[in-house]
Amino acid sequence: MRIQSSVLVHLGFGKYVRSDQVTAVIPIEEERGPGRRTFVHLQGQTDPIVASRAEDSIVRDLVQEPREVTQSRQQQEILHDLLMDLSNINPTVRRIARDEGGLDLERLEQRIREVVEE
Repeated sequence: MRIQSSVLVHLGFGKYVRSDQVTAVIPIEEERGPGRRTFVHLQGQTDPIVASRAEDSIVRDLVQEPREVTQSRQQQEILHDLLMDLSNINPTVRRIARDEGGLDLERLEQRIREVVEE
C-alpha cells in the first residue's frame, strides 16, 4: 500500500482533499451519524475536517487497498458486533426465536465464534 500524491479523495458532501495531505483518519465515536462519520486531519491544519464517509472507505481511497481486504475487515467487524448483540439476548427471547421462528441463536453464535476465532 502506498499513498499516491496529488490524488483527490472524496470525503462526502462535495468535500475533497489531496491524499498526500492527510495525516490521520479517525472514526467519530461520539455524536456519530449522517454527515458525521470521520475526522480527517490534514497537514498544516490544526482542526480536522468532518467527513460524511466512513473511515475505512476513506482509507481505502487513500491507499488504494484492494477491495477484498476492506470487505473482509468490514465483515469481521460486523460479525464481532453481531456476536456482542447476540450475547445480550435473554433466554426467553432465544427460546421464542427457536421455537416460533426456527432461529437457533446458540448455533448461530457458535458458528460466528468459529469464523471470528480463525
